[in-house]
Amino acid sequence: MSGPGNAQRATPDGGQTAVVELLRYSPVADELGRRFAEAGHRLYLVGGSVRDALLGRLSSDLDFTTDARPAAVKKIVSGWAEAVWETGIEFGTIGLARHGVTLEVTTFRADSYDGVTRNPVVAFGDTVEGDLVRRDFTANAMAVSLPDRTFVDPCGGLAALARGVLDTPVEPERSFDDDPLRLLRAARFVSQLGFEVAPRVREAMSAMAPQLARITAERVQAELTKLILGAHPRRGIELMVDTGLADVVLPEVPAMRLEIDEHAQHKDVYEHSLTVMEQAIDREADGPDLTLRLAALLHDIGKPATRKVESGNRVSFHHHEVVGAKMTRKRLRDLRYPKALVDDVSQLVFLHLRFHGYGKGEWTDSAVRRYVTDAGPLLDRLHKLVRSDSTTRNKRRAAALQRTYDDLEERIARISAEEDLARVRPDLDGNAIMELLGVEPGPVVGRAWRHLKDVRLERGPLDRDEAEAELLAWARAEGILSE
Repeated sequence: MSGPGNAQRATPDGGQTAVVELLRYSPVADELGRRFAEAGHRLYLVGGSVRDALLGRLSSDLDFTTDARPAAVKKIVSGWAEAVWETGIEFGTIGLARHGVTLEVTTFRADSYDGVTRNPVVAFGDTVEGDLVRRDFTANAMAVSLPDRTFVDPCGGLAALARGVLDTPVEPERSFDDDPLRLLRAARFVSQLGFEVAPRVREAMSAMAPQLARITAERVQAELTKLILGAHPRRGIELMVDTGLADVVLPEVPAMRLEIDEHAQHKDVYEHSLTVMEQAIDREADGPDLTLRLAALLHDIGKPATRKVESGNRVSFHHHEVVGAKMTRKRLRDLRYPKALVDDVSQLVFLHLRFHGYGKGEWTDSAVRRYVTDAGPLLDRLHKLVRSDSTTRNKRRAAALQRTYDDLEERIARISAEEDLARVRPDLDGNAIMELLGVEPGPVVGRAWRHLKDVRLERGPLDRDEAEAELLAWARAEGILSE
């Protein structure tokens, strides 16, 4: 994981870095700027696009602002853009695409908020400076005019980027009161950029954290997802916890601070969980994995509810994986995450402790089959989560745990090669079951199918005669067939 000293920084060069980076898109951006100028309007590259250009990571999605009203924007881009969409037109935004570049053009804004729903009341502005001052953070309050490429920075955003500090263009209390989601957005940018928040911003976040409860779950979830998927999610989560935002969004996470883990090797379960998340991130192979990161962060949230002091002052958390899976499901549902993600994260939390019953390899092949079958398509993530869950400072013990898991993975590979564990099914299908038992489709077929699958997991593949004998024996024992 990158440390604080590894965060990207802008150089205070008067914005020329942004201009140089913009040259990569000059055929599109310059053309668009000239079209606006010829129509008597001003156009600026703005906000996150300028910030990312200064950080040397400008994407092919560009944001612009202009004095032209939406109807005029549509007229200017008509016949030039390869596609135009009006999804955000009620907020003054026209989207378009040309030569593989996605562009959004928004009329200067001078928003106010209704103070109840916190939805913006759209009011168009007349100056780029007025538009920039209303933005959330100074790092997002810079612009580059087109086609002449003049740098505009009325709020000191470039200096803030150079220092790696997140600050607001106006008093933070006023900015956050306008839209409390900006409280969480601050933590999100800390995660994405690795920056620190200005002291006055931190103070305002702590004082105003309860206002985040006014924001819809869907908007909160979108910001939280970006935070979790950022380059420095630990920093973002720590800021949420330290300022009280997590008490509103993920109260189960700060609750772990009070719980000492059963090995007494870490400051608390909270610190352990953050470390597990970082170690899981180090094991990602194909980019940020939201399911894995959430499972790593939440895998021990059942511990506070199951904490018990045993004899000798030993602390136990029996069945915390069961309790934690239920808590995870509820929290992610409340945040309106998709059902598939809720199911997957909850299942990983439920399964994360099972490996510890493996001992020194005492599991039977049947137990290994069940481990693989219960994990299903989550097996690779479960491997990463379990390996990451070792945060002991005892190097010998850590190495032993990894070797033991190596052994389990080798057994899984061997049995999988022999039996195709990824598609474990009973040795008889539903049609064969109905034919042998003389029954119609219904509950009996399902019960028989599940019994044969359990036998398959326990004993491995059966030949046809063995499978039929097992089915008939089960049916007699269940009273489905007479002796």
